[in-house]
Amino acid sequence: MQRRYLSLAAAATATTMTLTLTGCGGGSGDGDVTLKLIAADYGDSEANSSQHYWDQLARAFEKKNPGIKVDVEVDSWTNVDKHVEDLVKEGKAPDLAQIGAYADYAAKGKLYSADQLLSIPVQADFTPSLAEAGEYHRVQYGMPFGASTRRLFYNKKLFAQAGITSPPKTWDDIAHDAALLKAHGVKMPYALPLGPEETQAETLMWMLSGGGSYTDTIGKYQINSPENIKTFNWLKDDLVGKGLTGSDPAKLNREDAFAGFADGDVGMLNGHPTLMKQAEAKGIDYGTVDLPGVKGPAKATMGVADWMMAFKQNGHRAEAGKFLDFVYSDKNVEKFSGDYGLLPVTTSASQTMMADDHYAKLHSFLKQLAGAEFYPADKTSWPLVSKTVKARMGAAVGPNGNPAGVLTDIQNTADTEDNSGE
Repeated sequence: MQRRYLSLAAAATATTMTLTLTGCGGGSGDGDVTLKLIAADYGDSEANSSQHYWDQLARAFEKKNPGIKVDVEVDSWTNVDKHVEDLVKEGKAPDLAQIGAYADYAAKGKLYSADQLLSIPVQADFTPSLAEAGEYHRVQYGMPFGASTRRLFYNKKLFAQAGITSPPKTWDDIAHDAALLKAHGVKMPYALPLGPEETQAETLMWMLSGGGSYTDTIGKYQINSPENIKTFNWLKDDLVGKGLTGSDPAKLNREDAFAGFADGDVGMLNGHPTLMKQAEAKGIDYGTVDLPGVKGPAKATMGVADWMMAFKQNGHRAEAGKFLDFVYSDKNVEKFSGDYGLLPVTTSASQTMMADDHYAKLHSFLKQLAGAEFYPADKTSWPLVSKTVKARMGAAVGPNGNPAGVLTDIQNTADTEDNSGE
């Protein structure tokens, strides 16, 4: 999603909320209610599963609100979106879902809007760029829950061994440094994960670094723009074609690239905050910098947010709103972000984190959040476009790849889906 700044729109929304929020989120309705929440798991083991976080939070909420029970089911990211989708199709929608996409449910009229749920101070506290990324047709249905931005990570030890004295700032620097790393025996000088796991993310990061994006300033797809074609031609010819990635990008997943960096086999790659813990656990001395661009740092970095949403089916608007006000309190937002190495989604929690030296390594990621660009998740066509990008972009930069042809095919797919679905 393109960046737009919403100070005026936010003021207008606040005025609208004042008129529509009377009684919203207050009280627990008549009698006892049990809210069903299905949430994604951010942990990497049973010991730090998100189930522990939600169970603790739900019990604390129930003590303060004896008329409302909260039943939380945590599922893996591999399954959770499909699990919710299946329940909705069966007519068994949960009251709340914390998953990866909201737009399709919003388009079908299945969700409460944020201003029907949250108190005015809570909704107004969302980081503006994240609040906007949660809009469908300029109404917020997706409430951000967990965010991150991307930076270039580099291995300081490998750089020093190759005689590289400063991290890259431009594409030419990346190619130059990768060549030196390759000459010094580094297995993957630049890890380029365009495998099926998260190709859509690596693709957007490179689009941004080349001055492009998935969409233009009014939200229309520009996948085969001249800037994007130039970017992927450069990757094909100047990075992959010269053997500077050390592996076939189409077969390299982000998880494996991160593991390679933590093992000391990768010189540099694009990463998010959780890579810091992974690298530190293996004793890797690393640094991070803004994503390099054609002539200097990229115009923006990629931002990612996951989404909380509330379904209308069970009619528990007031109870769900009361619980969400509790979920988004500063204390709970800060705890979740700290536990899982993510960025807070509210302005107040972000300010607290920026003022705390304990989170110093997250500060550079957090500073980027306000100007980050997000997936066009407000478009119901995005799931198909994302799936197509995952299937096609890796081969596009391979020996027999045709970036312009692949980008144009994806553009045609996006346009067709847009025209049929919106």
